[in-house]
Amino acid sequence: MNKKQLAIELSRLKGFENPKLKLEQYFLDSEVAADLIWTAYLHGDVENKIVADFGAGTGILSYGALLLNAKKVYLIEKDEDVINIAKENIKNKRISFVNKDIKNFNIKVDTVIQNPPFGTKDEHADKLFLEKAMQLSNKIYSLHKITSKQFIKKLVGDDFEIKIKEIILPLKKTYWFHKKKTYFVKAGIWFLNKNSSLF
Repeated sequence: MNKKQLAIELSRLKGFENPKLKLEQYFLDSEVAADLIWTAYLHGDVENKIVADFGAGTGILSYGALLLNAKKVYLIEKDEDVINIAKENIKNKRISFVNKDIKNFNIKVDTVIQNPPFGTKDEHADKLFLEKAMQLSNKIYSLHKITSKQFIKKLVGDDFEIKIKEIILPLKKTYWFHKKKTYFVKAGIWFLNKNSSLF
């Protein structure tokens, strides 16, 4: 499977039925999801690895990790309605559905993948995701607005090396106040690697 095939498979998943604004629920673009997972895969952080997907939503990143032969995936999502959609999307013995807040997940894993809230509704909601990820893994792949660069650099400090792949993130019209069919956000895939180079 190549990255294009991965994106096609991910595009078939069912999205949110009633997205919750407070949780900043948006269905992640399948090509962006494939980009994040494929990058982790190329660095040897997916195949035969134990992966945790924080705030997993309907499971697009989790499913991508399984398609690229993750040994086990923990799909962590606190919204019960949404985790039920993820269970419809993914039928695989190597996945563990965890219906709880990431604050209450404490299993060490090889790799964390995540598309956290940008913190536009709940300021610095992404901070909690990054802090938990750094507690539980040495390898983190995380999606953020590009304007978060300095904030993340300060948060991470010297513990992790940071690499950023800048992207344009398309967000489809989801909530009542959206006027355009698609919004384009300057974003980035952050690679955090503890104490050694990713490249």
